[in-house]
Amino acid sequence: MRQAVLDDAILCTIADMMSSRFSPAETKTVILTTTLLARVLRHDVQYGLSTLFFGDGELRVPMVDAPIDAGVSATIEARDVSIALSRPMDVSITNRLPARIVEILPLDVPYVRVTLDLGSVSLFALVTTESVERLALEEGLLAWAMIKSVAIGTDAVRPSEVPRPRRWPAVDKSDQ
Repeated sequence: MRQAVLDDAILCTIADMMSSRFSPAETKTVILTTTLLARVLRHDVQYGLSTLFFGDGELRVPMVDAPIDAGVSATIEARDVSIALSRPMDVSITNRLPARIVEILPLDVPYVRVTLDLGSVSLFALVTTESVERLALEEGLLAWAMIKSVAIGTDAVRPSEVPRPRRWPAVDKSDQ
């Protein structure tokens, strides 16, 4: 499992995530969430949002009750992830990340779990079989992950466990 995803990823059943119409015998236990370790970069009081940095980018989330530079865990449910084949521009979803499809796992009809590789993190999306066919999704295809919501963990995360953003190198202007 990739470093940025917690080893004790939450296991859920399709029935728990989607409805109660499935019997226990009809469900498969699969990972339907992605949990990331992230660092609080900034708070935007005007919009009531915080920006979190994780290994492959940034997430904008509702204001986090943690100081700048604190570590937090961010959990993304697969049902809150949509897939686009071109860069989404005119959408209300703020969190849009480039990805590569690395696995397409059929579940109980009508659902399919699509695993997206963001670079150092695998992100799961729960879509329908119809969407997979309509978009002609296949392993290796480049796509965009659109994340509708993120749950922030209340447990403290040590700052040494969360990634640091790469800083721009300083420019030496002494010889100009």
